[in-house]
Amino acid sequence: MSQSIQRTFCNRDCPDACGLLATVEDGRVTRLQGDPEHPVTRGFLCYRTQKFLSTQYSLQRLTSPLLRRGGELRPVSWDEALDFAAERLLTIRKESGPAAILHYRSGGSLGLLKCLSDYFFQLFGPTATKRGDICSGAGDAAQLLDFGLNDSSDLFELYCSRHILLWGKNAFVCSPHTFAVLRQARGRGARLVLIDPVHHRTASACEAHYQPRPGGDFALAMAVARVLFERGWTSPEAEGYCEHLEDFRRLAFARGVEEWCREADLPRAAAEDLARRLGPEKPAAILVGWGMARRTYGGAIVRALDALGAITGNLGLSGGGVSFYFRRRSAFDLSFLGGAKPPRTIDEVSFGRDLLLAEPPVRAVWVTCGNPVAMLPESERVAQALRARALVVVVDSFLTDTARCASLVLPTTTLLEADDLLGAYGHHYLGASRPAVPPPEGVKSDLEIIQALASRVGLGEAMAGSAREWKRRLIEPLSRHGVSLEDLERGPVRNPAAPKVLFAGRKFPTPSGKVRLLTEAPPRQPESEPDFPLWLMALSTEESQSSQWAEPAEGPAPVTVHPDSSSGLADGELAVLESALGALEVVVRHDARQRRDVALIPKGGHLSGGRCANALVRAAATDLGEGGALYEERVRLVPGRLSPRR
Repeated sequence: MSQSIQRTFCNRDCPDACGLLATVEDGRVTRLQGDPEHPVTRGFLCYRTQKFLSTQYSLQRLTSPLLRRGGELRPVSWDEALDFAAERLLTIRKESGPAAILHYRSGGSLGLLKCLSDYFFQLFGPTATKRGDICSGAGDAAQLLDFGLNDSSDLFELYCSRHILLWGKNAFVCSPHTFAVLRQARGRGARLVLIDPVHHRTASACEAHYQPRPGGDFALAMAVARVLFERGWTSPEAEGYCEHLEDFRRLAFARGVEEWCREADLPRAAAEDLARRLGPEKPAAILVGWGMARRTYGGAIVRALDALGAITGNLGLSGGGVSFYFRRRSAFDLSFLGGAKPPRTIDEVSFGRDLLLAEPPVRAVWVTCGNPVAMLPESERVAQALRARALVVVVDSFLTDTARCASLVLPTTTLLEADDLLGAYGHHYLGASRPAVPPPEGVKSDLEIIQALASRVGLGEAMAGSAREWKRRLIEPLSRHGVSLEDLERGPVRNPAAPKVLFAGRKFPTPSGKVRLLTEAPPRQPESEPDFPLWLMALSTEESQSSQWAEPAEGPAPVTVHPDSSSGLADGELAVLESALGALEVVVRHDARQRRDVALIPKGGHLSGGRCANALVRAAATDLGEGGALYEERVRLVPGRLSPRR
């Protein structure tokens, strides 16, 4: 028996981008471990990746192209599949122009070479694309507006923090290697506090947990700001590096601390405590959760947190900062993608509706690295819109909800077969993934698929090059720092251009060189809606983070509520979860640690299995960045069961 250990990286949609050691026996991966030499991974993996071998060798994995004939998807050869795709794309472009073709690429894989599908459709048209960002649009836009840059200090700067505020961030589930750093920071003296309506396991590492009303984060931040100003706990230098400081002060003083706190549904003591941690007891770091920005005024919430970091002097300070994202692409040369402007864009948030209403019609959609039916609001409408297209091509390893709507499904590689480059959005380390094993017969990489298609439509030369050759092209900025592809293949390399302390010297790449503080409050939202008393929150779990992780599950989805909010339903009882848009059959779970106005459901459930939370969520945009206000849907629990789906 032959055995080897192959080093590679996880490319799934997760901030950690872990280094992996894959034990290969006779051509099959038999064990996955975290790379002990990776400074962030440090030898352990999340539960999801530990269990990935069941996905890798699942009997449900696609190993042949599927073409829809007679209403059913049937296996065909690669030549037939690609000839069909090329002929249909050429015909649609000739008849209706490139604006009738939409390329949809999301974050299901974070490999940089996945961007080459963007390049192909740019050359082929340019064709239409999606716009906005369903996950992080509001937070990204907020920090770009405030700071001129959306990045973070080195992850290990948290060791220098006296206080760490986890504002809406469940690091235990969503960023487990950051959670390990947090625990080590606590061991070095840092004091952790969680601000989140939801009780989760991250609270176990924190000395305090404040549970504001969902969406009450802005009001809480304003209460904290007012305390900071009243106590003289702001930085005496803030005027020199902040725009609109006096306007922000007036905003904080527009209401009293108690009034702001009532809106947040927290006692004044919470605002006092957070102000003390940020002001006289700094350095303090605010780690901003991505889910919190998925509210109607998510951009305003993140801007308020940016302002707290700014006025207290925690920006440009070791152990301080306001961290929402790490610039994972900044080390790579993607300038070739900045070419022609697309003829039109389709809003990702209202994707189903806009696709159905588009004039002239979008006739073809190419989907890669995504499962929009499951991951976008109004899932049923997204599926309806896709099924109504003349051509839908989905590149995936499994028959997802989106693939079920396709004319053509093309099987692609998994993370253990990837040949790619990786940056992380939870730290500054980079890596080069290499195939631990070759893909099964009948499976091609995204690059191979695009190149085979390109050769059929006259773009073969433009898209030519092995994965390794494209990787060398993309790392040109790194080579100027003395980092080679071979260095990345040997193990993780810290991005040499990334700052250790972001905004050191308090210089900001804004037009004025200063932080732009917000000056207006968003409108107040209704605190209750009698017919639908619960806020629906679809959250990542240890078992699944987006639909790419979720094994097809049998039976109704669990919905967790406070016992007092269960409409008299017993723990474990079947019920129906209703919104103004639709209904799901669920299993009720009681948790007295939760607020009485939330209903928690696992994120990423499959529409085909009746477990998709987004089937209940209406499409609504955030105030900034064209993100999805996914946590604004109100629901209710009612006794009974749904009629079987036909």
